[in-house]
Amino acid sequence: MATSVTIRNLPDDVHEELMIRAARSGRSLQEYLRRELIALVSKPDLETILARVDARKRATKTLLPPDTILRHREADRR
Repeated sequence: MATSVTIRNLPDDVHEELMIRAARSGRSLQEYLRRELIALVSKPDLETILARVDARKRATKTLLPPDTILRHREADRR
């Protein structure tokens, strides 16, 4: 089911930038924003990511300090 959304009180400079981006992509503002919103919700938000990390840490009881994690990551890249 399609739903409409109205955004009020959008600053003029933000509206202008969105119009420019839509024009650059060859889309109407509506289609540009529709695609951007779909892309936005296709990725987890920061709170969800942090909750997953916290749950994984509790489940595995892994408490590596950040410098150790970064050192391992750098070693894997070599």
